[in-house]
Amino acid sequence: MKIFVGISGGVDSAVAALLLKRQGHEVTGLFMKNWEEDDTAGHCGAEEDLKMAQVVCEHLEIPLRTVNFSSEYWDRVFSYFLDEYRAGRTPNPDVLCNKEIKFRTFLDHALALGGDRIATGHYARVDMAAGRFRLLKARDGAKDQSYFLYLLGQEALAHTLFPVGDLTKTEVRHLAQEAGLPNYDREDSTGICFIGERNFKSFLGRYLPAQPGEMRTLEGVIKGKHDGVMFYTIGQRHGLGIGGEGEAWYVVGKDVALNILYVEQGEHHPALFSQSLSAGQLHWVSHEPLPWPRKLHAKTRYRQPDQDCTAKAQNMGLCVKFAAAQRAITPGQSVVFYDGEECLGGGIIESAVPITQTVAAQSAQR
Repeated sequence: MKIFVGISGGVDSAVAALLLKRQGHEVTGLFMKNWEEDDTAGHCGAEEDLKMAQVVCEHLEIPLRTVNFSSEYWDRVFSYFLDEYRAGRTPNPDVLCNKEIKFRTFLDHALALGGDRIATGHYARVDMAAGRFRLLKARDGAKDQSYFLYLLGQEALAHTLFPVGDLTKTEVRHLAQEAGLPNYDREDSTGICFIGERNFKSFLGRYLPAQPGEMRTLEGVIKGKHDGVMFYTIGQRHGLGIGGEGEAWYVVGKDVALNILYVEQGEHHPALFSQSLSAGQLHWVSHEPLPWPRKLHAKTRYRQPDQDCTAKAQNMGLCVKFAAAQRAITPGQSVVFYDGEECLGGGIIESAVPITQTVAAQSAQR
């Protein structure tokens, strides 16, 4: 087949291209530039990534194309990112980037160039059962990225290969070293490309004006000033600037309308834990809604162990109740559902009721 591989400069995509070439496919590398704002060394690092991608493709003796998707990224991903922060939520742009850029814009571009498939270095797997494509967890549980891919559908999976999904990270690096790839020991990229290593507050403040306000406990005791509720996320510990003795302070809630950031002391404070959540903007990999209610496993953040839960329909979304209380469930993030190794789909977390409020409500009813 004629396969376009998304080459990022990292070892995973390089090994993906290596494996496909060894299988006899016609492989072309494609480097995507998705960000142009303030693209300087130490921030996005796109120039350094491109140089590595070029060296990798030269070593593999495959052509490399470059394409600029910055406009699409701004319209389809970054605008949503800003809107969510403006509303006081904490979005996960990597999830939307996969759907809109890597497995939509990139896929359309590759097919227009005559490609049969696209491939990436994601740690995930695809198979077919009962006439539909399934998105599966990677064999390396520590590197599995299916959480970030739950928005993919049948069309994308039909044209996508994940060559490293059956390998561990150690095996990937070993293959790269054996093949003489120059990036076999290159560190994995972390964070969001357009933010990079720079200060998150100063970056976000360039697009959304800061609105300082009060930090209060749930009882209303003022503990300090915040720089703007949009800069903080549920469960955050660092950057609060609250001194004094005792355990560390954590963000437990945000009131965007009143511009109040709620904080409490202690990693295990009950206000950090919720037994249930509401989710909307649902997407199912098979495109077929599941029968409700049903017992599933779910993750509310990447690398979290699967959590037992029961989900039932609620308005246009789902109410998800967990067998065990979950820490720092964050509106704007994704809840992703699994049945064993299969990723079924997921949705955006709209709200979660802390245990403290649940107990208070039950007491009031009594």
